[in-house]
Amino acid sequence: MKPLEWLGRKLKLVDQTMLPHIIVYLETDDYREVVQAIRELKVRGAPAIGVATAYGIALGARQIKTKKSGQFLQELDEIMACFAAARPTAVNLFRAIERMKLVAASYANVALAKEYLVYEARKIHAEEETATERLSKIGSDLIKDGSTILTHCNTGPLATAGYGTALGVIIAASSSGKKIDVFFTETRPLLQGARLTAFELLEQHIKTTLITDSMAGYFLSRGVIQGVIVGADRIATNGDTANKIGTYSLAVLARENKVPFYVAAPTSTIDMTISSGADIQIEERNPEEITVVAGHRISPQGIGVANPAFDITPSRLITAIITEQGIVTRSYKHGLLRLFSSMENNKKSRR
Repeated sequence: MKPLEWLGRKLKLVDQTMLPHIIVYLETDDYREVVQAIRELKVRGAPAIGVATAYGIALGARQIKTKKSGQFLQELDEIMACFAAARPTAVNLFRAIERMKLVAASYANVALAKEYLVYEARKIHAEEETATERLSKIGSDLIKDGSTILTHCNTGPLATAGYGTALGVIIAASSSGKKIDVFFTETRPLLQGARLTAFELLEQHIKTTLITDSMAGYFLSRGVIQGVIVGADRIATNGDTANKIGTYSLAVLARENKVPFYVAAPTSTIDMTISSGADIQIEERNPEEITVVAGHRISPQGIGVANPAFDITPSRLITAIITEQGIVTRSYKHGLLRLFSSMENNKKSRR
């Protein structure tokens, strides 16, 4: 199952809000429907959001009628602003926008610009596929045979439009022949672990155990868990990491119980323009994502509800950050700077 697929003039995507009970595919040539799909979590996960944004911008460009470059760029900026407003935390979305903006501005011929926007979107997708597969294989070396790993939220192919991040590491370890057990949290507010991680682990025939978010401390304290691995929506220069709400709690519990805590993310999720997690905007979502489950209200009317989608895990609680370029450990600021410097030097040598 491909969570995102370019069909030439349309984008096909899996509606992840309908999983695991039914598989519903959406096909659209309208960028507004892609924006809506991202906002409503039909497409979710930082890498997948970036890919969907790129394809959505390419679709939007095709709907622009003018042949004048200046007017084309102005209308395209308005389309990009719609995507920027959809999800504020995942940096991949904004990275995709910047790349598409640079491509559009590089061609005075509007028809040519539209063509190369599609090419860039497909390139972004291919890069995420390659990066997530590579980081998964690199990270699998950290998982010991016979261990039990705890993960949070959903970080498999559905979330990445590729191989996966945290869940990709687990899948790669299992595929290499290691016998592992996976505990995974249900993950509030939309139960993405209980619905999506369960779905993907069953597909991979990996032994699984579902727990509620509040049970993690119990199992960590009893020595059941040998490692915690999560994904990321944005990583700051100092290693502070924004991920699904509840990640910070897991990191604190892991530190208390001397269990390694790993973050797995492609370099496209690392934001070298911000110095720390204090600079990351946290998305506040619809209260009904908590008060309503599967169409049924579970709490009384009239109560106050807070629904931040993410929290920030300080880098001091992170054992290692796994990327497609290698594994970075403390000090993260220097390690990430070296990693990006090496990436830039490699790009220059290939030119």
